[in-house]
Amino acid sequence: MRRALIPVAAGLAALALVALLIFGVAKQGSNLSVEDAIAKGRPLSAPMQSLAELGAAGSRSLSAYKGKVVVVNVFASWCPPCKTEAPALERSYRKISARGAVVVGVTWRDNVPDAQRFVRDHGLTYPILRDVDGSFGSKLGIQGVPETFVLDRQGRIVALSRGPVDEKFVDQALAKALRA
Repeated sequence: MRRALIPVAAGLAALALVALLIFGVAKQGSNLSVEDAIAKGRPLSAPMQSLAELGAAGSRSLSAYKGKVVVVNVFASWCPPCKTEAPALERSYRKISARGAVVVGVTWRDNVPDAQRFVRDHGLTYPILRDVDGSFGSKLGIQGVPETFVLDRQGRIVALSRGPVDEKFVDQALAKALRA
């Protein structure tokens, strides 16, 4: 009797392994990276979770900006390239707000005093939200800071820069987002 159970158990184990392999391959095929989605013209929706506002008691979600093109810059006060790109983002913010667009900064795993000092030192006037635990960045698939995501009016990611940006990037991505 026991001898008959061994082939049955081995067959069930093999069947379970094949089913798990098929599930893994199918699941992987539908999980596009942000870059792949942009390249294929199928932009992914940005996460809309509420984040605390830097220097304020409230919280805000990117959904508050629906209908506008949004340049989301994920940064940290301890990041040297973030310091380099901050003036360009501020200039872009001042320039694009008349075109129905906004820059939103998101501090990533940063403490409040350091983030506030960064904002003050760089004269940033655009809204700053806080990703305290990194969950927002994780949903975006960030690999480090700085990273900048440009959302169209429907909240879909249409452009991405992994690394510091300049005004040229913002201008080109804004034009693409306004066409979307």
